[in-house]
Amino acid sequence: MSTPDNEPPWERQLLEKVAFAALHEQRAKRRWGIFFKLAGLTYLVAVLVLVVDWGGAEQRADGRHTAVIHLHGTIEAQGEASAQNVNDALEAAFADKGTAGVILRVNSPGGSPVQAGIVHDEIRRLRTKHPQIPLYAVVEDLCASGGYYVAVAADKIFVDKASIVGSIGVLMDGFGFTGTMDKLGVERRLLTAGENKGFLDPFSPQDAKQKEHARVLLREIHKQFIEVVRRGRGTRLKETPEMFSGLMWTGSQSISLGLADGLGTVGSVARDVIKAERIVEFTIKENIAERFAKRLRADAAQGMTGTLLGFSQTLFH
Repeated sequence: MSTPDNEPPWERQLLEKVAFAALHEQRAKRRWGIFFKLAGLTYLVAVLVLVVDWGGAEQRADGRHTAVIHLHGTIEAQGEASAQNVNDALEAAFADKGTAGVILRVNSPGGSPVQAGIVHDEIRRLRTKHPQIPLYAVVEDLCASGGYYVAVAADKIFVDKASIVGSIGVLMDGFGFTGTMDKLGVERRLLTAGENKGFLDPFSPQDAKQKEHARVLLREIHKQFIEVVRRGRGTRLKETPEMFSGLMWTGSQSISLGLADGLGTVGSVARDVIKAERIVEFTIKENIAERFAKRLRADAAQGMTGTLLGFSQTLFH
């Protein structure tokens, strides 16, 4: 087959057509790929916006209302139930001109004695500063140990009949791996400056003197806990030999023992006790970035503490 002198051979024309067609198809696939990736990303962002608690502005309302603050989960410096978060929320609630009363909504197994003590002391300070604004603790599922340490600072404690209340005690937990190390042939090489610097080291045999010293520490913190409960509950408390042993009771039993004052919910206490049915949320909620950053700092601090101090964690649990 012949072609004019000024035109390329037909084979070349065919190859060019095939090449351009393939290029066009690749570009089309690339465009559709980008489209589907963008669509998938848009869908993912929409889902995150809907289901993730991003934090943000706190709810406020004009007029007379009941301020509610959540104390949920473990009480710890790097968690949502940290003393800083709870105390900042308490400060804002008491400072609000429309606050007729404050409800601390408790659902906590306990946590750090220090963090719980800081919140407890702040409640007492704010009640003295704002004597016209009452504060009530409303217990949901659990108000144990450090959670109860905080709750006894309230004017009254309301529970559900099936709530779990109490655990007035202190523990120091840890593990011992000496037997496992012997079986594996692992030798512990611990160097310290100070004979007790490796206090309760889990990879060394337990020292009787260190164990007794730990018990002294626990008894001292337990004594502080008992004094706080007695001061907070006063003559309402009906002490028994088991009350401060770490046992827990149902909400109904806690009322009989004077650990709580009556049955109630956030809604009923706002409506019937404070007489301000409108509820305004003052709980400080961290956004997802703040939570992630805090967790990283907590993990780093925990690792450093374990390396330098070798000290078991003491908890209201």
